[in-house]
Amino acid sequence: MSYAKDMPDLKHGDDAAAVNSLRSAVMRLSRRLKHQRVDESLSPTEMSVLGTLSNCGSATPGELARKEHVQPPSMTRIVALLEAKGLVRLEPHPEDRRQKVVTHTEQAVVMLEESRRKRNAFLAALVDGLDEDEWAKLRAAAPVLEKLAHL
Repeated sequence: MSYAKDMPDLKHGDDAAAVNSLRSAVMRLSRRLKHQRVDESLSPTEMSVLGTLSNCGSATPGELARKEHVQPPSMTRIVALLEAKGLVRLEPHPEDRRQKVVTHTEQAVVMLEESRRKRNAFLAALVDGLDEDEWAKLRAAAPVLEKLAHL
């Protein structure tokens, strides 16, 4: 979708500027949060895969590829890198012995918890710079942003 030509009609009047501002702000904040990693040797994609395993449980590489919106061969490489770092293990699929199931290790759980703490502390420091009205608006917007993230 090219922004100018293909932007869908908006339900709430002419909100193109607001949509543009929201997109820009979310992308910048996301980029800043991605840099708040405990293990700099992991790519954002590798961190995302570990987060998916943490949130959704064990999965086949194909399922992970669909959830992460990457091609299966790319996920196979990512899983191999994570396995070499001791962050995931491959186990036989309970119903299809041709497949493997990817499970995160305790080392991954600890690393993810540390990373979340670091990111939360970074975000909390940013929030400290808001006034009470801005913070209230942000708290109210959080469920809406969460909904958008899962649509």
